[in-house]
Amino acid sequence: MAVSADSNEQLTRDTYERLLAELEDLTTRGRVEIAAAIEAARALGDLSENGDYHAAKDAQGKMEARIRTLQRLVKTATIVDRNQTSGGVVAAGTAVTLRYAGDAEHETATYFVGSIEERQGDLTVVSPGSPLGQALLGHGAGERVEYSAPGGALEVYIVGVEG
Repeated sequence: MAVSADSNEQLTRDTYERLLAELEDLTTRGRVEIAAAIEAARALGDLSENGDYHAAKDAQGKMEARIRTLQRLVKTATIVDRNQTSGGVVAAGTAVTLRYAGDAEHETATYFVGSIEERQGDLTVVSPGSPLGQALLGHGAGERVEYSAPGGALEVYIVGVEG
């Protein structure tokens, strides 16, 4: 499947392949299992008070929403090589430790810059397309960056970048 270069969604090859496999699984096995669950619940009788039926239909809706999300991702994603993205500067796929201006020297927060699909552990994900993400891209440790947030302008210091 072709990968678009004009997308903001940047994924590593491993994540892209994992998402393709999940999409294949949901559109084959997942749909068959949900259809069987709906059919089994229908056989129980009155659908208006059938909890199993409503639960199966709800699960079907959630699965179809995930399928649409995955289809969009694999169609529009740009595949990046994480080994070539960092070089000590913030890029998609890097973890960045920040200290907000006005906070104590020891008060820092670490974020993962990239797609939610690339999440690493329990790090908060910052989209490269967000105001903070856009401000951080291309900057390195020791630099001060300003960005516009809904509450006004904020200033952060980049403490470290891990690629």
